[in-house]
Order: sequence, then structure tokens, then C-alpha cells
Amino acid sequence: MLKTTSYLIKLAIVFLLSIQSSYAGGIVIERTRVIYDADKKEAALPLTNNSDSKPFLIQSWIDTGDSKSRGPFVVTPPLFRLNAKQENTLRISYTGGELPKDKESVFYINIRAIPSAPKNNKSELTLVIKSRIKLFYRPEGLTGRVGEAYKSLIFSRVQNELRITNPSAYYIVFSSLSVGGVSLKDTDMIAPGSQLTVKLPENVKGNVIRWGAINDYGGSSAIAERTL
Repeated sequence: MLKTTSYLIKLAIVFLLSIQSSYAGGIVIERTRVIYDADKKEAALPLTNNSDSKPFLIQSWIDTGDSKSRGPFVVTPPLFRLNAKQENTLRISYTGGELPKDKESVFYINIRAIPSAPKNNKSELTLVIKSRIKLFYRPEGLTGRVGEAYKSLIFSRVQNELRITNPSAYYIVFSSLSVGGVSLKDTDMIAPGSQLTVKLPENVKGNVIRWGAINDYGGSSAIAERTL
């Protein structure tokens, strides 16, 4: 029993080290989100293989958020080999269809990286790494400045719930959100023209709310503050 436990621990350590190695020396997605401006013919997403020697097979597609329904976009190339120390760029094109013209729409880019396995080592663990990032379709002529949209959020508190209203035409992705100094880490984003209700933890006592948003480049905005 002791030998078996020791073996499982060693196996787990090897597995974790393999994950870290594959992640550190594997595929790097050069952006954390993609903005598709409606007046452009396509959007680009660069990829880099940081591995010293291992090629990867890259598969990519776009869905509507449920991981099943494909969005009105095509990714080129959808499947290709990316050699070690090489770069390539995914080209995303809008195929048409009815999307709102007065607000942003969100979709999700899926990227699956499959590392090659040495032919002479059949026992090596092969880890398939899947990444998923947001794609925002942005129509022309939207009202307001996208970088300032997060400041327009409206907050109200009803007992142990925080209600957030987004009157802007843009998706607002939170980089941080706290009430009374207590962080609401599970609140990701709020859609344009929508309301979101968040249940507050029991230890929230104050009424000062502080929040920031992630900008088009993946950076964080300045922190805004308001008293409820």
C-alpha cells in the first residue's frame, strides 16, 4: 500500500511538471481578446510557438458562448501545423447575418493546441491545451467612448444584492469589483443595455463600491469609486 501511494505521488508530480512545461514552452496567444470592427474586412489574432523543438497542431473555431453553436465568423486557417519558434496569424472574417447595429455582440474564439509526440516514446503523456478568449463584434457609430463606458455603470443595493445596470452600447469586462472592501471575484462582465444582479457575501458592511474594467488591449482601466 505504501509503495502504491509513493508511486501515485511520483506520477502526480510528473504530470504537474508536464503541464507546466507544456504551458511555458508551448503556444502563446498574443492577445486576451479580439475586437472586430464592423468597418474592417477581418480581425487578426497572432500565435507563437515558444517551444524549442516541439511542433503543435492548431485547431480553431468560434462559438456563440454555449460551446455548441458556431458564430457567424470563419477562422483561417482552421487547422495548421505551427513549428517550434514559429509564428502565424489567425484571420477572422465575418460571414454575414443579423447582428445588432446599436450595441456590441460577444462570441468566443476557441484554440486547441495539440503537441506532437515522439515516435520512440509511446508512454509519454500528451496534453491537449484548449484556450478560449472573447471576440467582440463592434458596429460602426456606437454612442459614447468605449474607454469611458465602464464609468457609466449604475449601481444600487437591495438588502444582500447588488444590482448593476449598463446603459452603454459596450460590453464591460470587470478587472476588479468590490463593495465595502470585499471583492466580488465571480463577476465577469455585463452586457450592453442589461442589468445584472449579484448576491453579496454576508461580510459586506460598507457601501463604497470600487471597480475597474479591461480595455481593448487587455490592460486595466483606472479604478472608479462610488458610494451607494
